[in-house]
Amino acid sequence: MAATLKFMCVLGLIVLVSIVGLDAAGECGKSTPDNEAFKLAPCYQTAQDEKAPVSGGCCAQVKQIGQNPSCLCAVMLSNTAKSSGIKPEIAITIPKRCNIANRPIGYKCGSYTLP
Repeated sequence: MAATLKFMCVLGLIVLVSIVGLDAAGECGKSTPDNEAFKLAPCYQTAQDEKAPVSGGCCAQVKQIGQNPSCLCAVMLSNTAKSSGIKPEIAITIPKRCNIANRPIGYKCGSYTLP
């Protein structure tokens, strides 16, 4: 009886840890949008000036992060992006400026919509 009770307690603990672990994953998986924003450093000028050229490095990072539109949105609206002077209304145009074919056109990102 005691062995069965211990087994049930351990099993319950494993299930609880699994559920909490799943809830901890956010828009960008186990990484935070602020951490992911650092990957977009090559896009710094591009996200401030609509006429600035878009580098290949910027497009590669946007394409990678943009595979998960909710992550890309969270990154563009993150505290890191805001504090670095990124303009969301311009940053939201980068996937189109990179000619990413499978970008999430019409995806709502805060008060912005991906073109």
